[in-house]
Amino acid sequence: MAPGAQLYGRTVTHGDDPGQMALTYDDGPNDPHTLRLLELLAKHNARATFFLIGRYVRQRPDIARAIQAAGHEIGNHTFTHPNLIFLSARKLRQELDDCNKALEDTLGAKPRLFRPPFGGRRPNVLRTARALGMTPIMWSITGFDWSAKSPGYVIGKVTRQVDSHNGKHGEIILLHDGGHLAFGADRSHTVTATQRLLEMYAGKEFVSVSWLKGFVAETLMTERD
Repeated sequence: MAPGAQLYGRTVTHGDDPGQMALTYDDGPNDPHTLRLLELLAKHNARATFFLIGRYVRQRPDIARAIQAAGHEIGNHTFTHPNLIFLSARKLRQELDDCNKALEDTLGAKPRLFRPPFGGRRPNVLRTARALGMTPIMWSITGFDWSAKSPGYVIGKVTRQVDSHNGKHGEIILLHDGGHLAFGADRSHTVTATQRLLEMYAGKEFVSVSWLKGFVAETLMTERD
């Protein structure tokens, strides 16, 4: 479950260009916080990546379409958000298939990216995702926003990790616009933290994951493994 571990197969954890930064949001779509994030990102001319839960896409396809219309990237985050480590091969495939179907019905295209809930993966998780044409995406920075008591908590977690990496690569930042336990989770701290991060790192280019430099090369290496 460690985000940087490559023991069970290659995953994308960062880009090559330290001038880039990829904000990623899990567990949406979610009302109203996903929509507020879209407004902020548009204001700062930033692109992000949203890993959506299939059952929420079925519940609010309008928000998923708004993410797509705003030019952001969308990935598969399973249909119900289980820990995939504990699922049978059949249940694992069903979780990914059902989310793909929800996204395709709503957006007209299958996703190219996949992020395992909780970061939980074993060899068959990654093999199944690749067999469905998706690249597994992890992260290099954790915002810990699911338990945050304030925006400052999230910002502190992110900035300390960014500083500790000494500008070695393009960071992929894990944040959440929803909550896997129920639709409507309060992510107001994440929205405020996002605004401040966009301001603090205004010199960076905020891109979706697939636009990170080095992504194509990493993807090709992943597919060969």
